[in-house]
Amino acid sequence: MSASGSTFPWRLVTVDIDGTLTRVHGWREIAMAFGRVPEYEGIDRRFRADELDRNGYVARLIDLARGRTLSEVEEVLSRTPKLDGIGAGVARLRALGCRTALLTHNPTYVTDWYRATFGFDDAEGTPTPPIGRGPIGPVGRVGVDKRRGLAGLVARAAVPPSAVAHVGDGPSDAELFPLVGGGVALNSSSAAVRAAADIAISTTDFRDVVDALGRLSPRA
Repeated sequence: MSASGSTFPWRLVTVDIDGTLTRVHGWREIAMAFGRVPEYEGIDRRFRADELDRNGYVARLIDLARGRTLSEVEEVLSRTPKLDGIGAGVARLRALGCRTALLTHNPTYVTDWYRATFGFDDAEGTPTPPIGRGPIGPVGRVGVDKRRGLAGLVARAAVPPSAVAHVGDGPSDAELFPLVGGGVALNSSSAAVRAAADIAISTTDFRDVVDALGRLSPRA
């Protein structure tokens, strides 16, 4: 089955950001830009040691942008190393009749930038207060839940979960694979994530993901 054919099986493709669309962790890039690498490394170390749950981990990462302006953060996002062909891949999916959406733990201002830059139709992330011209404030408590985000995206797209494919690289993405018709582990360093996916690929070009999705049939 070709991604250019008329039998493209997916009506919604949801995509993670950090480690999936980016070739590095985006929050490390933010930490580097703002002189907060030791804090980032401490947060990462505590999470890997199970000293932080996912909510605490995400809240502390987002707090690395506190005190900076939206334009400063967007400048870092623009130069963060990413896969090639993201916008072209999103356009190809749209031409095939498929919606695309970001499904991530990132805050709203990050998903807004990716939507505007690459043309994604929708997004679910960690809700954050609107940002004006002033500095970004503290994030406070967060409640990250990709399952809830997935449910919202599926409802707004008005498609059955069996017609949805999720693309990601981490454990929170692997948790979604059984809930949709197909899971793609993209550039994942985790053997468990790759094993949970219907297909695992490594590439530097998002258009290769579109080709892989065209060859992948939804699970019964």
